[in-house]
Amino acid sequence: MTCYDREDLGLLLLRLGTGGVLAAHGAQKLFGWFGGGGIEGTGAAMEAMGYSPGKQSAVLAGLSEAGGGALLALGLATPAAGAAAAGAMAGAAAVHAPNGFFAAAGGYEYAASLALTAAGLAVTGPGRLSLDHALGHAVNRGWMVPAALAVTGAATAVVVGLRNRRVREAAEFGQETLFDE
Repeated sequence: MTCYDREDLGLLLLRLGTGGVLAAHGAQKLFGWFGGGGIEGTGAAMEAMGYSPGKQSAVLAGLSEAGGGALLALGLATPAAGAAAAGAMAGAAAVHAPNGFFAAAGGYEYAASLALTAAGLAVTGPGRLSLDHALGHAVNRGWMVPAALAVTGAATAVVVGLRNRRVREAAEFGQETLFDE
């Protein structure tokens, strides 16, 4: 039996912490748990933020966060889990970007931190204290890292780009939004 090292323990702690936060964040969107709006409330909020259609956006964001977070915590399908979570958080960061960096002023600091940690875990892998390791890395192959990050990056760029266009068009036509950016 091999001894687990500090890297394995560190990756486990990062996975549990980041994955747990993301899973809870997604559960707010999907189920209304922890004070969240559920699909209906989150869908309306997403629509007001420029993500349309709102309900489908809420489902996709919730699944990316809850599913990606749970898989990260377990250390299963780590490249896809980390990429999905990072993509969802990049979408959240886009909403907060006009407020600057710091979260205290409504900025993107928190979302960016979660996105970078999730992406970092996708790249580094889950360590030996993971389901990926226990299953022989069947869903954690080297080629999966760039593939998952590229596909998620492209999809996120399209979704955020469409959202930014909607926000610009709403501002040009003087439409009111429910949420300040």
